[in-house]
Amino acid sequence: MEGESGDITVASGNRKCSAVTGSARKIKDNAADWHNLMLKWEKLNEDGFNIAANIVNIRLSQRNQQEPVDESSSPPSSYSPSSPPSDAAGGAAELRDECCKLQDIIDKMVVVVTKMERLMTSQQGIQDLEEFQFGPEGRKFPLFHTWNTNQFELSSGVLWEAFSQELKLKQTVLQELAHTSTSDLCMVYLSCWLHQPFIPNQTRLTLEALLLETGHRPL
Repeated sequence: MEGESGDITVASGNRKCSAVTGSARKIKDNAADWHNLMLKWEKLNEDGFNIAANIVNIRLSQRNQQEPVDESSSPPSSYSPSSPPSDAAGGAAELRDECCKLQDIIDKMVVVVTKMERLMTSQQGIQDLEEFQFGPEGRKFPLFHTWNTNQFELSSGVLWEAFSQELKLKQTVLQELAHTSTSDLCMVYLSCWLHQPFIPNQTRLTLEALLLETGHRPL
């Protein structure tokens, strides 16, 4: 994510300067994990876009080489194939390699989203525990600043749903990109990958609100 300074660490300094325990400790740790996973996702998204752009360039180059030559504009004796078989084979191998690289990026994104789902499940467990201890109304006083436990659960659900849907889009791009025959459609796929329509600015604001509430960002 743009403007982020790096991973949030909860192992040493944060634990020493805070007496937060129990549900609050777990929620704070989960918030840091959300931040770090989103940073990993953004790095994977950037790397994946570069690979996807390579795939598009190779695909368009292959299409240009396969376009028939206008024989009326030149004598038959001067006609030659647009590309030697060796070049075509090399292009196919290069395209296959880039597709494998993009598949590897997608596989890593699946791991990230799986970890996000675990964070959401963890937050649901905390919510269930809080309701068991304090009833449906929850605590009388917030664990941190203003949020009740249910707001943390809702935020986790919003974040996971956004990245889950974006992952499905990227899997579709992977399946279609190397088989796309028109440059316009290639550009659409690249734009979808880069701009991540299922992860709008509101999703990033949700994370920032979570970090502010749990003390990872100064108020």
